[in-house]
Amino acid sequence: MGQCGITSSKTVLVFLNLIFWAAAGILCYIGAYVFITYDDYDHFFEDVYTLIPAVIIIAVGTLLFIIGLIGCCATIRESSCGLATFAAILLLVFVTECVVVVLGYTYRAKVEDEVNHSIQKVYNQYNGTNTDAPSRAIDYVQKQLHCCGIHNYSDWRNTRWFKESKNNSVPVSCCQPNISNCSGTLTRPADLYQEGCEALVVKKLKEIMMYVIWAALTFASIQVNRTTSFI
Repeated sequence: MGQCGITSSKTVLVFLNLIFWAAAGILCYIGAYVFITYDDYDHFFEDVYTLIPAVIIIAVGTLLFIIGLIGCCATIRESSCGLATFAAILLLVFVTECVVVVLGYTYRAKVEDEVNHSIQKVYNQYNGTNTDAPSRAIDYVQKQLHCCGIHNYSDWRNTRWFKESKNNSVPVSCCQPNISNCSGTLTRPADLYQEGCEALVVKKLKEIMMYVIWAALTFASIQVNRTTSFI
């Protein structure tokens, strides 16, 4: 009877470690997704430290996968030293995830100031060519977020590109997709996206940062439940 109970406990612990591996994989995926997505908007913020929470999430996910392997081996071999080390490292990782949550909220609060500070400069660097990084970034954002200009399409009048082109039009990336033969001319403003990009970029970046925060909170909770079961 006692041997059966020990076997059942070991099975449960191994199963929980498998769940832990899956959680670590998801954590790495979320971190990588956030990192790659932020790269599409990197021209709109200058503080590279904004990505620190995502980098830590990837590192923690990788570490958790290794820790899961250690815990699984220690459980099968019934190594009390290994299990104690496993629990101690879990506690350290849990603290790290709490730090990620704090950093996530901190940098999320800074997103709006960063975008407000950078977006005007990026729009002034626009020259309409695919070889120019700021131009590609603006065209990408306007197409993806369905926006035009900083606050609205009229902001393009104040850009160097608009003044030099002298054709009274905005980039075609401002055109609504359901409008055929749209050239971006300001004589047909109904063809253009009406909402500005600044607020939408801020919203998008804050949403992305929330993925990091929720991922850290979720897997910290999983670790608490896992440790409770282990104890």
